[in-house]
Amino acid sequence: MNSKLRTKETAMLCQAFLSLESEEECLAFFEDILTVQEMQSIAQRLSVARMLDQGQTYDDIARITGASSATISRVKRALSFGADGYRVVLDKLHGSPH
Repeated sequence: MNSKLRTKETAMLCQAFLSLESEEECLAFFEDILTVQEMQSIAQRLSVARMLDQGQTYDDIARITGASSATISRVKRALSFGADGYRVVLDKLHGSPH
């Protein structure tokens, strides 16, 4: 993991995420700390990651999500060479290891 991300502030943010117990709590917290555009961008990236993981094409992903090819490529790179954050989340959402 990128050591520049390990700060007191990011540790507190991670603890805040981990303390949330429901979708409603998450949405309320996200609404307070993120702009609508930031929330939509993050949600879009997760959708792109899921679709890439399912083997869908860039064209299909762009058409369905509205994501740019640059965003799709960035998410693909993170899935392939990143810190496995997407992998952990995708596996947990699907209930099984990849």
